[in-house]
Amino acid sequence: MTGSQLTFFNSLTRSMEPFAPSDGGTARIYSCGPTVYNFAHLGNLRAYVFTDTLRRTLVLKGYAVNHVINITDVGHLTSDADAGEDKMELAAAGLGKDIWEVAAFYTAAFKQNLADLNILDPSRWSVATDHIADMIAFAERIAPAHCYQIESGLYFDVKTVPDYGRLARTVSDEGESRIDPVSGKRNPQDFAIWRKSPPGEQRQMEWESPWGRGAPGWHLECSVMSLKYLGPEPFDIHTGGIDHREIHHPNEIAQNQAYCGCTAEQPGFTGARFWMHNNFLVDRSGKMSKSGGGFTTLQSLIDAGIHPLAYRLLCLTAHYRSELEFSADAVTAALTRLKRLVMAVEKIGPDEGTADARYLARLDAALSDDLNTPIALVALEELLADRAVVPADRRATLIAFDQALGLNLATTSRVALRVRPAGAAVTAEEIEQQLDDRKAARAEKDFARSDIIRDGLIAQGVEVMDGDPLRWDWRIALGTA
Repeated sequence: MTGSQLTFFNSLTRSMEPFAPSDGGTARIYSCGPTVYNFAHLGNLRAYVFTDTLRRTLVLKGYAVNHVINITDVGHLTSDADAGEDKMELAAAGLGKDIWEVAAFYTAAFKQNLADLNILDPSRWSVATDHIADMIAFAERIAPAHCYQIESGLYFDVKTVPDYGRLARTVSDEGESRIDPVSGKRNPQDFAIWRKSPPGEQRQMEWESPWGRGAPGWHLECSVMSLKYLGPEPFDIHTGGIDHREIHHPNEIAQNQAYCGCTAEQPGFTGARFWMHNNFLVDRSGKMSKSGGGFTTLQSLIDAGIHPLAYRLLCLTAHYRSELEFSADAVTAALTRLKRLVMAVEKIGPDEGTADARYLARLDAALSDDLNTPIALVALEELLADRAVVPADRRATLIAFDQALGLNLATTSRVALRVRPAGAAVTAEEIEQQLDDRKAARAEKDFARSDIIRDGLIAQGVEVMDGDPLRWDWRIALGTA
């Protein structure tokens, strides 16, 4: 599908720009992955719904995709800005577990979240601790001209690269409250390339280096792995949450400039041609954060009876660059909307005809316009309601929408959306038996017994749906996030 010009918002230039892969056929994408010290919260996962939509859109436009997501299992401190303790070491100590075991557990949990959200696996998972030698070699190359050593380790001097902070649009003072005030740093924004283990302290993760035994800084891994697997020339797109735009990604760019030998006269190399950032998922108290405690996970929604694709749909209802408010009402409404979509698809029937060119053009136009998923959803709902398009053609067209939006509407049933809440005291089999008993009571005109069965099911969190072939569903009572 190549009708509309594909255009994305480039955070680096703060402007909409036409996009095509630099090598013509394959789009190369690097996405900042999770730090695997805890479960991903819903705000984290919004980033991967966005990136998955980007990837699906590129495929829709006829491109192949080489997509790398990293796993951060070392180096990320409790502040994104090089302050505090290593999140992985802190989590392992708090749990009293081996740090490698912690990393493996939360990596598996994250990958399960992506599977539940129907997010495609990347072309490559790239794990930070598998690339320590690469990081040391990268640091050795840039250190003579761009780094200096102090007691706590090797630091990058941001004054040695041109136009530092261009991505964040901050050069000096703004945001400095988030920067670690390490004694001996030349500039407030200077950041760690390699952190030495404190004297007398042994970390679970530490390696020998020319700057002492220790561990890499957080920012280093993304420069190393993105250029190793997608470079060395500029790759196409780097994605991440908008919070990365302020510190992490400017530091990546600085490292990339140092590595390529950029000068004030030729500052252009940033690693990626396009930098794309999704906005925050917010609740009524502000943006979601694991460090703040009380975060909401995907599993918490599933435990409340919310199908994970309802959260994916919720994400698609807002443009990725807009803030998205999360609330119990919002995600419950998304589940209701998902059920209605599935019901509409089930009414179409199984036969597949020819995709309708008009609706395909609307889908293409919406996604080509910087991934405008809210507009694409409107077109989808109008398609499903359009009786002027014969059912078989509606199904064929729906499949194209499905491939782009990832909602699995063509293969998901209403029964599959009926997720048993973790606290439910009754099984689906028991509910079916009680409804059979109720049906028999009604046939015998024993309406008192019929009402007792119905009221008992309601008390157990079951919605009885007379006249609906599904017969029953769980009553969703989602608490506030």
